[in-house]
Amino acid sequence: MNSFDYCRRAVRSAKSNFSLAFYLLPPDARRGMDALYAFMRATDDLSDDTGTTLEKRAAITAWRHGTEAALAGEYSHPIHAALHHTVRTFQISPRYLYDVIDGVEADLDIVRFATFDELRPYCYRVASAVGLACLPIWGCHNPAAAVPGEAVGIAFQLTNILRDLGEDRARGRVYLPQDDLARFGCPPETWSHTDPAFLAMMQFQVSRAEQFYIEGEALNDYLSPSGRAIFSVMNRTYHALLAEIVRRKFNVFADRIRVAKWRKMTAFAAAWPIKWGW
Repeated sequence: MNSFDYCRRAVRSAKSNFSLAFYLLPPDARRGMDALYAFMRATDDLSDDTGTTLEKRAAITAWRHGTEAALAGEYSHPIHAALHHTVRTFQISPRYLYDVIDGVEADLDIVRFATFDELRPYCYRVASAVGLACLPIWGCHNPAAAVPGEAVGIAFQLTNILRDLGEDRARGRVYLPQDDLARFGCPPETWSHTDPAFLAMMQFQVSRAEQFYIEGEALNDYLSPSGRAIFSVMNRTYHALLAEIVRRKFNVFADRIRVAKWRKMTAFAAAWPIKWGW
């Protein structure tokens, strides 16, 4: 099995919401997305694997060194050859790969952010950097795209944070800024979807995320038709997830909130006219 085949299998086994959207891209870009996704998935898994924090930190350090070696042509993992080829072919800045690794390592610590200004760099590392690494594969090399590209990642990550409040709290992770929680009078131990203070705080967080979705729309100005198509699928899916959180009246504790499959397929179908410029 060659490296790209390995990455394609990794994408399929992950059952990602977005693997189908890769087919909106030309074949070479699709393979590049497989490689990048497989790398990001493997990186993210390092913080969730079993083992002590010390063992996980050592694994992340080894992964970082392995990535550096891979980008120099020395491969020690089945993903590496495809990743190296993708980075070279599409001229992806390696800094984005290392930013993501740094973000995953940050999750090993007790997660608390005093203000949004502290949370934002974390959102950049774990989400915006992923998107910015995708842009060259989508045919975008304009440095100006980094501004809306960063906003998109922050919007997506804020959506993830709101969806996963209960799961993260159980693991000792509280991503919402402490000053927001204090201002609305709802520390984590009191969170309940029936508490007016919690509901007000959540509405504030949704409004913040919505602002980043608005800022991220400008990314369309820098993308090729196929790039706009795949971006539309991802953006519509995450935005629908945020809308579903609101529709559930912020009850993010009963079960994991998901976007209905028919909505995902609708977003995918709507992307084809965008791809062909209709």
